[in-house]
Amino acid sequence: MKFIAHINVMPMKALLDPQGKAVTATMKNLNLTEIENVRIGKHITLEIEASDKTAAEEKVKTACERILANLVMETFEFTVKEI
Repeated sequence: MKFIAHINVMPMKALLDPQGKAVTATMKNLNLTEIENVRIGKHITLEIEASDKTAAEEKVKTACERILANLVMETFEFTVKEI
């Protein structure tokens, strides 16, 4: 079976996000003062061949923990759907 995973990796809330700070400041310069506390991360999609959804989720979790996210500074969440 083939699955697709959508993964979001974000900086931990306790850590400074320099890109997010810069974008937040730019929003104010563009007179978009209602927008604040911007956080910038990354979105990753993967296609996985696995016997079932549980196996696919385990593969995605392993990939996130080992290479896609720096667990010292980032968190991740994902969804997996059959395609």
